[in-house]
Amino acid sequence: MNHPAMSFRIQAACSELIWAVQLNLMWIVFTLAGGVILGLGPATAAAYTLARRHARNETFQAWTEFWTVYRREFVRASLVVLPMALLATVLIGNYLYFAAQGPGSGALRIATFVALLLLATVGAYIGPLYAHYELPLWAYIPKASLLALTRPASTVLLLFALWAIATATATVPVLALIISAGAWIYINTWLCLRFFEENEARLHLKGNS
Repeated sequence: MNHPAMSFRIQAACSELIWAVQLNLMWIVFTLAGGVILGLGPATAAAYTLARRHARNETFQAWTEFWTVYRREFVRASLVVLPMALLATVLIGNYLYFAAQGPGSGALRIATFVALLLLATVGAYIGPLYAHYELPLWAYIPKASLLALTRPASTVLLLFALWAIATATATVPVLALIISAGAWIYINTWLCLRFFEENEARLHLKGNS
């Protein structure tokens, strides 16, 4: 057995786990610092920006850089994140309401679930897109929708990762305070960066053909 290689893998896995926990803590602290509503957008943008830099093996002071991005993106990120967060809150509230009404509201419950699924599908690309591409604010949702439609396998993988984290958090709620958001942002960013690279390479080949 190659014990040094195994030890290196374990050490690397522990390092990534610690990073996800730290990212989760920063996201919570800065979201609360903005009174949740005002803090959610810039904290999410900062978390995705740092997750992208970490995935690209950049070295930086996490808390200092988080604060820098948080201040810089305070308004712009809120304009992207808050409408989607508000829509998600309304849909979740409606779903729970219809579910409590029993079989008579089955059609409305299913329609609300489909709307939630579509929102999650588009939302799974928004954070990484925001961190990776400089686009007009109105362009992020159409771009995310296009990626979701044209890359079904990637979209299913992202939704599966989101479902796994959400299920684990529902089973052990304390994970929300420890790692859930950080783990999702980390995995979401890592996967999407690879999807973006593949998409850009494919478009480049098309352009040269």
